[in-house]
Formats: sequence, structure tokens, C-alpha cells
Amino acid sequence: MRAAIYARVSTRDKDQDNENQLRELRAFAERKGYSIYNEYIDQESGGKAERTHFMQLFQDAHQRRFDVVIFWALDRFSREGVVETLNYLQKLSASGVQFLSFTEQYLDSTGVFKDAIIGILAAFAKQEKVRLGERTKAGMSRARERGKNIGRPSVDAEKVVHVKQLKAAGISDRAIAATLGMSPSTVAKYIKP
Repeated sequence: MRAAIYARVSTRDKDQDNENQLRELRAFAERKGYSIYNEYIDQESGGKAERTHFMQLFQDAHQRRFDVVIFWALDRFSREGVVETLNYLQKLSASGVQFLSFTEQYLDSTGVFKDAIIGILAAFAKQEKVRLGERTKAGMSRARERGKNIGRPSVDAEKVVHVKQLKAAGISDRAIAATLGMSPSTVAKYIKP
């Protein structure tokens, strides 16, 4: 089996580098009998997907350049939240690539419990979405109690007329937006019949 190794330390970890992870992950791959296709190494926050080597890993997975990804721990792989992390793992699975966590033995899609692991992670992701929705609703309720208007602002009929008049005069959406202190997308909405 061809293995990809993914290692990451955060930019906040000033005196750390990826070498501790890499040594252990290389030895782990060797014990498993895997040949190492490539090492993908990032030194930046795991809270965003736009990590150079992280993105390259998914491109290469899509092209089936390796069979399994080995990472130190799930939080080294991604810190974007359960839903996003599950989506990454499912992307790997959809590409026919398995995954293994070195420190979390239960995160192993190479064995017979692959579907169970994905199912459990999906359940956690669903719960996280439910909790987020509950927190959002509670926050909106609290804001309403304080007298704040929640939702889209009402359309100012006078502004709509003004926008349409300026547009009929041949003025661009951007110029109208700048003149009236609104976004070009709002101008475009006002112009639609």
C-alpha cells in the first residue's frame, strides 16, 4: 500500500516543528508495511482549509496517487469542526483513499469498522449542527428581547425608485451603489423586476 503522511503544527507553536510527528509516522508506516508516497507538511493553523500541502493532499488523493493517509491525530489533520472534518474524511473515502490516525486507534478506515467509524463521526457532526442551530436561535431570541431587528432589513421603496431612475439614466450599478451608500448586489436586487 502507498501511504501519504500528513503532519501539521500550528503557527502558534513557536518552538515546534513537524519532525517529532514525522519520525513516528514514518516508523508507523514502515511497521504496517506501507511505502511512503509523499509527506504533506504544513506549519499553519488547522482552522482553515487553505493550507498549501493540505489542499495538495486532496488533489493527489483524487488522482489516487496513494491508498491511505496517516496523520498524528484528528486535530493535526483539521481543526475546522466536526462537520468539516467529516467532509474531508468522506472526500478521501470517495476517492478510494483510506485514513489512519496514529494516536487515535479508533480512527482507522483500513479495517472492518470503516463504516461504523464514518457513521459515528456523522452522528457527532449532526449533533454539532443541531447544537449550533439551538445556539443561533437562542442568540436571536435574546437579541429580539433587547429590541434588535432580526432578519433582512425592509426594502426602502423610495430607494428602489431612486435606483431604477439612476439605472434608466445609464448609470452603472457600482456608481449607483457608491452614490446611495449600498452594495452593488443590493442595487442589482432593486433593479430586478
